Amino acid sequence: MSLVHLADVHKEYRLGATSVHAVRGVSLEIREGELVSIVGPSGCGKTTILNMIGCIDRPTRGTVRFDGQDVGHLSDSQAAQMRLRSIGFVFQSFNLVPVLSVRENIALPMVLAGASKRERRETTDHLMDAVGLTEFAAHKPGELSGGQRQRVAIARALVNSPRLVIADEPTANLDSETGGDVLDVMRRLNRDEGVTFIFSTHDEKILRYAGRIVKLRDGVVEGVDGEQPECT
Repeated sequence: MSLVHLADVHKEYRLGATSVHAVRGVSLEIREGELVSIVGPSGCGKTTILNMIGCIDRPTRGTVRFDGQDVGHLSDSQAAQMRLRSIGFVFQSFNLVPVLSVRENIALPMVLAGASKRERRETTDHLMDAVGLTEFAAHKPGELSGGQRQRVAIARALVNSPRLVIADEPTANLDSETGGDVLDVMRRLNRDEGVTFIFSTHDEKILRYAGRIVKLRDGVVEGVDGEQPECT
């Protein structure tokens, strides 16, 4: 089933009298259950595309659909609800709340969604186990390694059972071994729990983790490696 569909998407930004073309006519389909990497040098449009898929930004022209819905026409409140309930985010800078424990950081989106205390505990227990952090439940982010903090961020992204998880340069602040461990977690969750992942990177060494690779350069798709799964 098609989960994300981009059709001739353009994105322009105004910088004074200058117009910057960040994305130039990108068309792309991502199906449920895929693990897709968007790769390219800095400034090629990776983050811009992820932000449009994630309802953070809107295309200047073209259409971005998530689960059949044109997200470019959502109101700000509708986009916020889509992000809260259907899309999880993992950022390179972790974006954890320093005064909250691992458990509390993971549960935070469920608090915002109004889940009960019992639901929060059951879900966070499951996810802490899934990412190997059960023994660190009471630790604060400052007491964790970079790889552990990124695993907290992955668990938090999954806590509301989203249809899609978007990870923008999730290994950029990690050494290669720790980054590989984090991507192993993402690949296992994709395989075992059917979570759809899109992650961006400029590091071609980690592309072996992706099922399909979309290569960007100067805001256009330069090529796609790997087979797209059959539509069901």
